[in-house]
Amino acid sequence: MPTFVKIEQGIVDKKTFDRYVPDHKEYVRNLIIKGHKARTGYWAEFGGGMLIFEASSLEEAKEIVANDPLIKNNCVKYELHEWKIVVE
Repeated sequence: MPTFVKIEQGIVDKKTFDRYVPDHKEYVRNLIIKGHKARTGYWAEFGGGMLIFEASSLEEAKEIVANDPLIKNNCVKYELHEWKIVVE
């Protein structure tokens, strides 16, 4: 399956953002259970973070991102890219 990356930057205050982090984590855990090999995290040196996951198509990747609680609750702006891995 292709690999996709959602690179995000927070657009709300920390209190608002933190309200949706548990839901985001649970969402990612469910992606893992469904076989999407998802991983999520944040940048240590500045605001923002990344979600990396597998999806069968760009359309499915867009749907996965659209259902992320951080997106549904307008906590981040993001870019979505298909990542072409050349060495594993």
